[in-house]
Amino acid sequence: MRREDNPDEEMMVMGFMLGDASFGVDALLVQEVVKVGDITRVHGAAAGVVGIRNLRGRIVTVVDMARHLGLGSVTPGPDSRLLIMEADGEAVGFLVDLVTDANALARERIGPLPASLDPALRSHLRGVWREGDRLVALLESQTLFRWDDPDEQGPLH
Repeated sequence: MRREDNPDEEMMVMGFMLGDASFGVDALLVQEVVKVGDITRVHGAAAGVVGIRNLRGRIVTVVDMARHLGLGSVTPGPDSRLLIMEADGEAVGFLVDLVTDANALARERIGPLPASLDPALRSHLRGVWREGDRLVALLESQTLFRWDDPDEQGPLH
């Protein structure tokens, strides 16, 4: 039985904000959460790529998570963070407005997506759940590293 098939099982979810919208991603994907730091712009990079950052000798591509999901853009501030993840050996730092928490979430609490969501955003989401007085959208990990341009292999290609 696959992990996703057991509704009683819990998954760890890293919560974050993009503007006033709440999101979560499988915490197992997140290697670390770091302050934004100094970012060097990269000309000719894919849409949504803010630039690159040197993180303890490792070059990390910085992607604006809001732009990647078609939700505007993140304006870096004191609470902004990078969610460091890796795909195909390439480190990517997803820029978010605020990291909220990491929680265990019972899979049975994940409900279907509202039909009113934009189809482009829906394609990146797995479901939603209620956390207090807010709804939180869970990102589909398999699409997190998918880029809109089919010719692009990743954020710097």
